[in-house]
Amino acid sequence: MTIADSTTTRRLTARGAKTRERIVTAAADLMYVGGVGATTLDDVVAASGVSKSQLYHHFTGKDAVVRAVIDLMGERVIERERDALGHVSTFAGLRRWRDALVQNNALRNGAYGCALGSFASEVADHDEIARRALSALFTEWQDLLSGVLRRLQDSGALPAEAPVEQLATGLMGALQGGYMLAQTAGDVAPMATSIDMALAHIESLSAQ
Repeated sequence: MTIADSTTTRRLTARGAKTRERIVTAAADLMYVGGVGATTLDDVVAASGVSKSQLYHHFTGKDAVVRAVIDLMGERVIERERDALGHVSTFAGLRRWRDALVQNNALRNGAYGCALGSFASEVADHDEIARRALSALFTEWQDLLSGVLRRLQDSGALPAEAPVEQLATGLMGALQGGYMLAQTAGDVAPMATSIDMALAHIESLSAQ
């Protein structure tokens, strides 16, 4: 389910869909790197190569563009996490997931942080529709982590009484906090440490 502005839900021609996609993709790149507040619609027009009238044909204003960007970024993140976590059922698999996230973030020395976290910090307090969409995306991501922990329970690697939902919340918190610390430090070491501490706690509950 997306939160795209209602003016974009009508049937689009192939050309119209391509134009809209160009606008949203350009806006996503600008807002992720430069921030939502610093990105103007004029910036989006220039980066996408469309006219302002074309932009307003598809979107009523900046809030609508931001919501479409959240849809796009959310789809990218959740698809990536489904691929990474969908079949993980061992602690070693969780560690590989951790390694991939840290290594990918290291390519930017922690810059820009998590796409969803960055958007949440800028818009959640000002746009209730966007806040709900971001909350749903974080819930979906956390559910993927819960699924891994349940599979660990099913295999006997975690005891049946392990609080799966709470552990998944803690792991998500460590991940998002780690992204923020890496961003401010310009170094992924704090991110690695944050996730490692959460995983070490989960592993300490391993059934004997």
